[in-house]
Amino acid sequence: MESGKVMDAYLEEVMGIINAIHSEEKEAILTAARMMAEQVKQDRLIHVFGPGGHSNLGAMEIFFRAGGLMHINAILNQETMLNNGALKSMNVERLPGYGRIIIEDYGLGKEDLLIVVNAYGINSATIDAALTAKENGAKLIGVCSFEHAINTPPDHVARHPSKKNLQDIVDCAVDCKIKVGDAVIKLENFEQKIGALSTFANAYVLNCMVIECINMLVNENIKPPVWMSGNATGGDAWNQQFIDRFKDRIRVL
Repeated sequence: MESGKVMDAYLEEVMGIINAIHSEEKEAILTAARMMAEQVKQDRLIHVFGPGGHSNLGAMEIFFRAGGLMHINAILNQETMLNNGALKSMNVERLPGYGRIIIEDYGLGKEDLLIVVNAYGINSATIDAALTAKENGAKLIGVCSFEHAINTPPDHVARHPSKKNLQDIVDCAVDCKIKVGDAVIKLENFEQKIGALSTFANAYVLNCMVIECINMLVNENIKPPVWMSGNATGGDAWNQQFIDRFKDRIRVL
């Protein structure tokens, strides 16, 4: 492909998936946002877990984020983080029972809300986290690709022993539209596709959920605490007003 044309093709793919999410997942996103708003109204945290290497980026995307809710609690498990070993991260996210340990360690249960974000929606850590939270009475939002999960063979090594898909477990599922394999650009005379989309898709879904949640609360004359960038003038002073409300409730704050 001619130089520069690859970027053009990738831009088209990125905008295509964003537009598809916007047009086809709006009602699901609004349902998720309403679930989040109800938690904030009760001054309860909204827990976000991205079990797996790049899925952790989803949890980090809306945590401690300028313009984002202070009620977001990112569950950032170090064993699934790429910086502690990419191959180890992959093995841990495939380890049956590990997701259960994480959810039980956080004590999630009745009256809690957990967002599980994992583009593929099939691995053991993802499914165990969702199943455990549900067993304990928590409400669940899932962000994953329906197509990818449905088209992954039941005997695939990454699958949870139950063969379940995330979208079939949660109370509200938002489809991030990722194709099987994630990468989307095919070059001539090169066998492997390039250019993954999952981070773009998950970030768009999650940020839409957050901003629609905030808008719903403002429409009810509720002003939720929202982070201001510490790099903006007055940011530190603004954020300091609320720190004491969350410092002892959010582990990684």
